[in-house]
Amino acid sequence: MDHTGQGGFTRTSADRSDTLLPEATVRVRQTPISLTLNPRFLLKNGPFHGKQKDLKQDEPDELVAGTRSVTINHSQNGNKQMWSSKDVYYLSGSTGILAEDLGKALLCQFPEISFNEEKIPFIRTSEDARSALARILERSGARSPLVFSTIMNPKLIEILDAPQIEFYNVCDSYLVLLEQHLGTKALRASGFSRHLNEQAMTTRVAAIKYCIAHDDGTATKDYDEAEVILLGVSRSGKTPVSVYLATQMGIKAANYPLVQDDLNSYRLPPDISRNRKQAVGLTSSPEMLHHVRQKRYKDSKYASLATCIQELSQASQIFLKYNIPVIHADGYSIEETATQVAQQLNLKKKIRL
Repeated sequence: MDHTGQGGFTRTSADRSDTLLPEATVRVRQTPISLTLNPRFLLKNGPFHGKQKDLKQDEPDELVAGTRSVTINHSQNGNKQMWSSKDVYYLSGSTGILAEDLGKALLCQFPEISFNEEKIPFIRTSEDARSALARILERSGARSPLVFSTIMNPKLIEILDAPQIEFYNVCDSYLVLLEQHLGTKALRASGFSRHLNEQAMTTRVAAIKYCIAHDDGTATKDYDEAEVILLGVSRSGKTPVSVYLATQMGIKAANYPLVQDDLNSYRLPPDISRNRKQAVGLTSSPEMLHHVRQKRYKDSKYASLATCIQELSQASQIFLKYNIPVIHADGYSIEETATQVAQQLNLKKKIRL
């Protein structure tokens, strides 16, 4: 895997050695310098970290150690180099969802850096841990990869916290503090929070089945059972939000597209008007709707900006007429929109994932 970064360094595909030789030669423009570097220090702190005071600012340097050839550009932010790309691994004794979500939430704060991500779930034994570490070192050993972990077993943590990686265990330190505060020992069982009981599983399955059976205006006669009825013009994002509400929150969600007859008459079908207290309207800007429709039916009347403006205006008047709350989905993820819908109707998550 080739890694090339603007202002960072380049590792060639032939770069597969996982250890650095103790003796390294550094060449700065015309003046060669030879010095001895500690391999553990190099791997833990990034190529030539802490030694840049001897080099000229903004000049590319080449670090050669064994089979490794790395090009570095110095950052203007002090002496610390800025990486233009980083390998990232999410480790877990269960699904890895928590480690990945937390890692992504932190890494998105560094938009100038490109992250190459991989998730390694279900690390439950020492053999699993050693295998995961070997995979990381083989692929990214010289790049000081970032590793986010939710593993709670101290023995596995000890195996994984190698000097060649930047290891962030997001649970262990908090568990230690909680143990001290609560005066008892934690279970340290990975995935325990995701173990569903029979009732929770039944609720989730029922919500998913209901969502599938009542997608896109199907079987409106059953809307009395719905906990949420999402309304909106075509391509306003109703289906993905319904699916999220069902699969992630255990909420029975139906969705209904406002078709031309509804829009022109400014009326909702009886099955919806009867259950309008469960209804939420989804809307967006005409430009966003036009962009989405263009992908499906390019340059059609259906996708035209004029049609989008008209339909959204008609839908808005229907929502106002029936006193239906409206969520503007522009710029929001599916998760954020679904959360707003649940909050609007005061619905609580029924399952714990």
